[in-house]
Amino acid sequence: MADRFVYHCTLRWSDLDAYGHVNNARFLTLYEEARVAMMFAGGRAWGVDSFADGVVIRRHEVDYLRPIDYALGRATAEAAPTVRIELWVEQIRAGSFTVAYELYDGEVLASTARSVLVPFDLIAKRPRRINDDERTFLLSYAPAGGPG
Repeated sequence: MADRFVYHCTLRWSDLDAYGHVNNARFLTLYEEARVAMMFAGGRAWGVDSFADGVVIRRHEVDYLRPIDYALGRATAEAAPTVRIELWVEQIRAGSFTVAYELYDGEVLASTARSVLVPFDLIAKRPRRINDDERTFLLSYAPAGGPG
């Protein structure tokens, strides 16, 4: 597999539900932070700024494998607990791409997910095609042999 994008996301007290676990809806926020870091900061480092011009979500799919506690035992006075999110590009089509994720609590896989994203022209208010620079960037995070 090609390089995965790895993002360490700080948990916030507001991520918790009434049971002291990270709320299932907040998983999407954690995945979003990792995806934005890859596409906007990572893309910009590659010279690809166009994702910041517009990308919309067509679909999310999340599997919850185990609850995540805030884990005060892992926190310090300087740093809150974190989770590790690994993401890669699973599929590229002419007008969409699929990002896959694994979210780890320590070394334990806690969730997997997929998001289908569509480049979007915010001015024309319509989807657009993936350009060559975007495709090259996305392929850098695709499995060896290219996405299916």
